[in-house]
Amino acid sequence: MGLVVQKYGGSSVADAESVKRVAKRIVETRQAGNDVVVVVSAMGDTTDDLIDLAKQVSPVPPARELDMLLTAGERISMAVLAMAIANLGHEARSFTGSQAGVITDSEHGKARIIDVTPGRISSALADGAIAIVAGFQGVSQSTKDITTLGRGGSDTTAVALAAALGADVCEIYTDVDGVFSADPRIVPAARRLPVITYEEMLEMAASGAKVLHLRCVEYARRFNLPIHVRSSFSHRTGTWVTADYTGNDPEGNPVEQPIIAGVAHDRSEAKVTVVGVPDKPGQAAAIFSAVAGSGINIDMIVQNVSGAATGRTDISFTAPRTDGAKAVQALEKIQGEIGFESLRYDDQVGKISLVGAGMRSHPGVSAKLFGCLAEAGVNIEMISTSEIRISVVVREDDVNTAVTAAHTAFDLDDPEGGAVVYGGTGR
Repeated sequence: MGLVVQKYGGSSVADAESVKRVAKRIVETRQAGNDVVVVVSAMGDTTDDLIDLAKQVSPVPPARELDMLLTAGERISMAVLAMAIANLGHEARSFTGSQAGVITDSEHGKARIIDVTPGRISSALADGAIAIVAGFQGVSQSTKDITTLGRGGSDTTAVALAAALGADVCEIYTDVDGVFSADPRIVPAARRLPVITYEEMLEMAASGAKVLHLRCVEYARRFNLPIHVRSSFSHRTGTWVTADYTGNDPEGNPVEQPIIAGVAHDRSEAKVTVVGVPDKPGQAAAIFSAVAGSGINIDMIVQNVSGAATGRTDISFTAPRTDGAKAVQALEKIQGEIGFESLRYDDQVGKISLVGAGMRSHPGVSAKLFGCLAEAGVNIEMISTSEIRISVVVREDDVNTAVTAAHTAFDLDDPEGGAVVYGGTGR
């Protein structure tokens, strides 16, 4: 008997009929001889609706109380799913994140998992029950308050539980048939990837691909836990996220390592330019210390060569759009100390990223990317690279054009155009 952890996203449990369909799938897994632990997200757009409600009541709701409110969405899902499974003749027990032993730090809204002590889950499995766990939430080790893990945190809950329980696999069920070479909503000809490595999936997730939460992939890589991304709306093969390309996917199909795994995009960033920074040691450190002191994560950084006549340079960086105003405020406070001339803020940008472990051994990938974007009339504003990723910042209006052009240029289009988006509103 194996142990399978399954996670179902909001679109998979959006309404009563969807919950019944998911319950049937869970029972089928149990009847196949497996112990089953299920992690659920809130139904449909419940989390967004609760956020809207909170903002109607208070422009800046207290973080502790907002977490308490938002965790109600997953509690509804876990309870109704347990009821649906019971209606099919199988015992199911529902647990909140804290009851399941998900221990976090005390950072409300974006808590990180410190430990998982799934004693009650193990007891439920020993009694022959199916365990249903509310995703996205835990309990602070220090304050004992309820916390949330940030949007997409149910993926991390599932992988953390799977690792703690020694599961054979963590199945992530979503509204598409696996991980695709681009967002099927933008590129209908996107190709399903039978296998993708942890490092490629990390780069894809960090670059804006929404199919898996970044911390979920980090957790899976740390414990070498295979993730199987599938659709809850079909029984298609899906995508395996594993350590490497072994020649065959876990279902026995031959797989070759591609040069490029996919094209990701992100519309959630803004660009800040610090104009006229005196070109002397310590200035960049002061700028980024001020930004870091405000708790802002910086993505890409570009510094221009200083002008010989002025002895000044411009430094541009990208950060989450939601933190843009905070970054500008932090820099305005140190303008007199550093002596830069002005600040420019641009929130009409987008990022596209080409990701693939195969580009390590294939020269010319950058030239091909820049060439295809030029042919498509897309101007590049910033460039950043890693060993297996090339990212560029473009105008937000050019993102779809850039993604489509890069996808076609690197022969990623599926001639059968098999990408299907089954559900989800995209809120």
